Amino acid sequence: MFTGIVEEVGTVASYVPRGTGVVLGVSTGLPLDEIRDGDSLSISGVCLTVTGKGPGRFHADVSEETLKRSTFRSLQAGSRVNLERAMSPSGRLGGHLVYGHVDGTGTVREIRPVGDTRVFHIRTDPSIMRYVVFKGAVAVDGVSLTVSAVHPEGFEVTLIPFTLDRTTFGGVRPGDRVNVETDIVGKYVLRFLEGKESGISRDFLKKHGFA
Repeated sequence: MFTGIVEEVGTVASYVPRGTGVVLGVSTGLPLDEIRDGDSLSISGVCLTVTGKGPGRFHADVSEETLKRSTFRSLQAGSRVNLERAMSPSGRLGGHLVYGHVDGTGTVREIRPVGDTRVFHIRTDPSIMRYVVFKGAVAVDGVSLTVSAVHPEGFEVTLIPFTLDRTTFGGVRPGDRVNVETDIVGKYVLRFLEGKESGISRDFLKKHGFA
């Protein structure tokens, strides 16, 4: 589980097809001596398992399903990616609960300046939009953001200079695709309201800090 607070921007060092998937190598300044094989890392919002390490880099396997659901098919050596290690039990939840299970992708339709901030208009599929609400949480390329506007075909998020400088968003341009993960709590609530088995209980809400 992650918080959507990016620790570092890494660089794709290698992208090697293997079977129907890919072996991804990522150069990073994160303390690799603290990262073990089997650990989970969020790479631009996608939870992957560390399968090996080399000097200044780690490796992770990317499945065919992940390639289909995310922007990872378009990665190449030199691509920049947002990195976050899994949240520790004693850590602070600075963003929101992010699982690294990407719902799908969106396309940046427009970027407009508002003072020193930048508003990103992201178009995405209706199946994703049903979980997006005004002032709700959303993870875009692994960054925890607040939805500042909702449109029939997409949503907007507003990024401050700090976030633009510390994530890959500083280099995003209109037409670029991004990974989108909606708020897990919203998914459970909608499922509950639709009368389906939701799995929500007081214990669940208490466990996740909502009761």
